[in-house]
Amino acid sequence: MSMEMTAWHSLYNARHATEDQRPFSRAVLRRIGAFARPHRRELGWFLVLSVGGAVLAVATPVLAGQVVNAITDGHAQRTVVTLALLIAGIAVAEAALGLLTRWLSARIGEGLILDLRTTVFDHVQRMPIAFFTRTRTGALVSRLNSDVIGAQRAFSDTLSGVAGNLVMLLLTLGVMVSISWQITLLALLLLPVFVLPARRMGARLARLSREAADHDAVMATQMTERFSAPGATLVKLYGRPAEESREFALRAGRVRDIGIRSAMLQMAFVTALTLVSALALALVYGLGGYYALRGSLDPGAVVSLALLLTRLYAPLTALASARVEVMTALVSFQRVFEVLDLKPLIRQAPDARPVPDGPVAVEFEDVDFGYPAADKVSLASLEEVATLDARGGEQVLHGVSFRAEPGQLVALVGSSGAGKSTIAQLLPRLYDADAGTVRVGGVDVRELTADSLRATLGMVTQDGHLFHDTIGANLRLAAPGADDAELWDALRRARLDDLVAALPDGLDTVVGERGYRLSGGERQRLTIARLLLARPRVVILDEATAHLDATSEAAVQEALAEALAGRTSVVIAHRLSTIRAADQILVVEAGRIVQRGTHDELLAAGGRYAELHATQFADADRTTADVTGEVTGEVTGDMTPEVLPDAPSTPVGAQ
Repeated sequence: MSMEMTAWHSLYNARHATEDQRPFSRAVLRRIGAFARPHRRELGWFLVLSVGGAVLAVATPVLAGQVVNAITDGHAQRTVVTLALLIAGIAVAEAALGLLTRWLSARIGEGLILDLRTTVFDHVQRMPIAFFTRTRTGALVSRLNSDVIGAQRAFSDTLSGVAGNLVMLLLTLGVMVSISWQITLLALLLLPVFVLPARRMGARLARLSREAADHDAVMATQMTERFSAPGATLVKLYGRPAEESREFALRAGRVRDIGIRSAMLQMAFVTALTLVSALALALVYGLGGYYALRGSLDPGAVVSLALLLTRLYAPLTALASARVEVMTALVSFQRVFEVLDLKPLIRQAPDARPVPDGPVAVEFEDVDFGYPAADKVSLASLEEVATLDARGGEQVLHGVSFRAEPGQLVALVGSSGAGKSTIAQLLPRLYDADAGTVRVGGVDVRELTADSLRATLGMVTQDGHLFHDTIGANLRLAAPGADDAELWDALRRARLDDLVAALPDGLDTVVGERGYRLSGGERQRLTIARLLLARPRVVILDEATAHLDATSEAAVQEALAEALAGRTSVVIAHRLSTIRAADQILVVEAGRIVQRGTHDELLAAGGRYAELHATQFADADRTTADVTGEVTGEVTGDMTPEVLPDAPSTPVGAQ
């Protein structure tokens, strides 16, 4: 490596160094070793080849000096040619070793990235919903990208660099001392002139880089929020475009200024160190030439010393920054392990069994629940806050008990925040009850396999989420093996087939981020089509029509009638038409069931349900009826469309 390349390498390491000074235990090192163990054979060969390359790099200057001596001493041409061929052979071998080492480095590094990413990805998928409601997505993605790559560098770059540079340094020093200890000592005295400015300049560049990264992060957040469909809508409605542009330009200008300053600092540093290199070479040639003219040193030795000088400073500088590189890599590992150390709150029992075949009942028995505290499900670094919110853990459900018999529809009604959605989320084990039991098919959900529970339950939420993918791909989340005919059948029953057929790309139409290329009613019907495709035995509706206009709701209600027919259903309702069809109505207030019964029974009893009926439900139902006429009444009356076949064993991808 040339002096200029060494300078750039030193600056790079300094700029990307971390200031994290957390102690690292042997347990952390053992965990790193566990990830490295599958690659130990490649790592062994990688180290051997790195050491071999260092030996060859030192051999070339020595042979070059012998060539000069052979010429000046008037040796036979055969000797000079032989030495030249040997140098050429070493160059070829060094190139081959370099390629092989690079291949092994890539294989180890990419393999480690694969192992780390898949491990973190799989672990994150097992985290509870509370984890995702608290975590900033960008911070989490960074763990799977920059931190994983930083950890990978510990093996592909740092490990080989330390081994190779150490061998090269020892060999180079040994050869130089054997040639002239005086010149070697003077060369070493110039080392601080090279290393100390590198560290000081590197620290300044690191600060500038972090400041630029902070500005970039803020700009990225601003762009991510403003360029999403809902964010762009909000800015157009309430935003101040001129101020938004001014704020963005201010940060972008600061990044530009930092870039210019960093570029000049880097160039000044590299230029200064190149000058130091030239002065060091001048010292070797001047003092070495003086000794050669006095006859105390061979001319070839002077050439060898000059060539070895570059091979002395490069490893010395690299080893001087090795600790920083190692600590940076260890911090990356530590950040990855932080995520892996978050224990999933929802775990499958070792002896878990599938949901029993046949009709399925749903039962809650004296269920208590409180949302987990932040320290149980999140990290301050993932939320990008100094300390985690200490609140959480308060009980929100108190002794909830009810049973939905196979094929029955149970409606949950109550004020906003009463706990209705929380009850719905306990069924598919988005959370687990703190006390009491939730049963599906007569079995505690904690004793059921996750796959069979997903295949049995289907859920549609207020915000029918869709991925930025095609209509067909979003539908096949529920049934990966479904053919186009099955997709079209589900769309027909969701009253969406005419719309999709009219689209230029049909099932291959990309719905956009979160499905925002479709209207709210169309998104909901598409999630219902996904539910129908999955054919679950239990349907959970969490106010699936709460934010729709009356016309869109009428179409969605038609689709829901298909989804609910013949299935055990738990419905969080806000329309009177849905409630009238319920076999049992549960009135939830402050996490407790305060009333239960049929529509007529509860009206006759008075109390909270009668209040809700007189305000929320009746008014909303009149609004719907005024717009949709008889359609809503026909669809949501007795809900007796065609009964769909029993659910297959395909896991549900529906909301």
